[in-house]
Amino acid sequence: MKANDFYFKKKYGQNFLKDDCIPNKIVRYSDIPDDTLVIEIGPGRGILTKALAMKAKQVLSYEIDTTLKDSLDLLQLQYPNVNVIYDDFLNRNVLDDIKDYTFQHLYVIANLPYYITTPIILKFITEQINVDRLIVMVQKEVGERFQAVPGNKQYSSITVFLNYYFHIKKLFDVNRGCFVPQPNVDSVIMLFERKETRLVLKDPEIFFQLVRDSFQFKRKTIRNNLRCYSLDIVEKVLKKHGFDLTSRAEEIPLEVFVDISNNLS
Repeated sequence: MKANDFYFKKKYGQNFLKDDCIPNKIVRYSDIPDDTLVIEIGPGRGILTKALAMKAKQVLSYEIDTTLKDSLDLLQLQYPNVNVIYDDFLNRNVLDDIKDYTFQHLYVIANLPYYITTPIILKFITEQINVDRLIVMVQKEVGERFQAVPGNKQYSSITVFLNYYFHIKKLFDVNRGCFVPQPNVDSVIMLFERKETRLVLKDPEIFFQLVRDSFQFKRKTIRNNLRCYSLDIVEKVLKKHGFDLTSRAEEIPLEVFVDISNNLS
């Protein structure tokens, strides 16, 4: 699709905001402290980047589409506190990219491409990039999954993973009509705030594998999904919390998965 001499590329999930209203609202809700480095993924034409540059100490943006370079290079001239790296964010060593920055707070504020939303958020966890907050625009259905509670059909392994590390809440909805080209779904702005204290986890690798396996076949019971585990241990922990091996993963709260993991470690 072409608009204003720019060809939107479906492979990059490009949907650009049309006016300043939503970016300015995102910045207001973000409550950015003065001494903050903001990481932005997918700046596009830079409409959110400009709003961030006027508030944050420094903005580091990652853009995979080099055809946007002229627009973003001009923006960097206008705002010296903005630096754009033209590369695939998922392939970057972010800790290396930010090592020469001086800041007190690290925020991620971005309109994330729908097709790689989860890998981007998980990158901050798996690579131990210690962000204070992520304020991200995602597909509305995905946002609902992130903050789902046990018993809700949207509750999934990603819900458990993210809620171990973050307090998660919705800030506001964004109608599909705010974008060009217009996507087929509405969006939502989600806040992920780092938990200062977390449940003690003996072995994160065992925890993450346990959760993945528990949700492997969502309609199957814990007994069936975890048949390769020590079911005696799993059952003992489940019963302590009021569940059993006939329970399904979508019923099990975060703290129970942590307890099972710790007993298996």
